[in-house]
This record gives sequence, structure tokens and C-alpha cells, in this order.
Amino acid sequence: MPETAADLSTMPPAVAITGLRFRWRANQPWVLDIPTFHLANGERLFLAGPSGSGKSTLLALIAGISRPAEGRVTVLGAELTTRSGPARDRFRADHLGVIFQLFNLLPYLSVSDNVTLPCRFSTRRRARAEAAAGSVAAEARRLLAHLGMDEPGLVRRPAAELSVGQQQRVAAARALIGGPDLIVADEPTSALDTDRRLDFVDLLRQECASVGAALLFVSHDRTLADRFDRVAELPALNRAPSAG
Repeated sequence: MPETAADLSTMPPAVAITGLRFRWRANQPWVLDIPTFHLANGERLFLAGPSGSGKSTLLALIAGISRPAEGRVTVLGAELTTRSGPARDRFRADHLGVIFQLFNLLPYLSVSDNVTLPCRFSTRRRARAEAAAGSVAAEARRLLAHLGMDEPGLVRRPAAELSVGQQQRVAAARALIGGPDLIVADEPTSALDTDRRLDFVDLLRQECASVGAALLFVSHDRTLADRFDRVAELPALNRAPSAG
């Protein structure tokens, strides 16, 4: 069941960042310097910024893949900066759906196995997928059909045999399965044509709304921005006292 507005207002924010600074090496300049950033529960945020501004790095910090040199990154009430790498991995598996810019599909696995992979690592997401459609496989088929991936035999094809656009949609279905609390999407429409782009964003919004999930969406395509609750500019995050 989706969370109500009252439910969401009593929960910790989806993302809360304070004093975040990140650089790849100690002798290099800061890649990110964000005094404060906030993403509310259930909010859909479009994050814009030029190439090289650190958008993908910020998403990796929020997903717990990287750790900042300074500051705090709190996701769904959990402070990731104090957790070990394995603990961050477990938290991400249970609570986040990540659409990577390079997809990160396993090329030798079938479409179906790639989509259902999160449910092998998270009993929470497996239970949610089964509750939504009766089985994990059925939920994978439902998501793929919504993304225009319902042609006969497609779910059994190895990911390596798919077009770039098809791989992108498989990556999206994998992120959405099991109703995670936060979807983090890094340029998820770059390989789609205009009509599929709009359909894709609408599906993301629909799926997030159905489970009360927040959506952090990074893209260069500003024509999609009006489909979101709020737009943030990453350069402004680096300079302004508050971006929340």
C-alpha cells in the first residue's frame, strides 16, 4: 500500500546531507562541496548540472557506494557515513533501487534473472515483489511489460544480446522491483527516443507513487524537468547555503 501524506511526514527524510565534501585523492581539489541537501519522503527531484559537476559522484555517495571525506549522508534515517562497506551494501539492497549510467547488467544472465537479482539479495524486496504480483517472476514481467519489453521470449534472452535502449529499460525494471524506498536514477533515459523517454519517466513516477518512494533523477534532458516536484542545480548545491 502507498504511504499517505501523513505517514510520510512522520518519517525521516529520504536523503539529508550536511557538510559533505568529497575528492578522489587527498592532493586533488574537491569534487563536491555541499553544505546541505534534503530530499523529502515521496518527493520526486530532478537534479541538473553540466558534465563533470559531480552528479554521478553524489548519487554514489547517497547509495553508499562511496564515502565522503567530510560530512554526513543520512538516507531514510540511516547515517551511511558511519557504516561499514558490507552494512551499506545490505542497506542499499533492502531500501534503494539504483539505475546506473552504465546499467551494470550481468551480460550472461537472462533479462528475467537480471531484473529479479535484487530479490536474491534482499528478503524484504522479495516479499514485496511476491505481495505485488504473486511471485517475483510475475512482478518482473509486469515491470518489463510497462517498459515495452513484453515481446515473446525476450525475458529468456541474455542481456548481452539486447540493444542499448533495451538494456537501459531492464536496468530500470531491476531498480524498481520489490518497491524500494528510494530510487536513484543516473541519466536513465539517455538511450531512449523522445516518446519512450516520457513514458519511462511517467512509469517511474507511477511506481514510486504506488509505494511512497522518493525519486532522485539525474539528467541533462531538461525537457523532462516539468514532470518532477522540484528541480535542483548541482552548481547551486556547491555554492548555496542550502539546496533543500
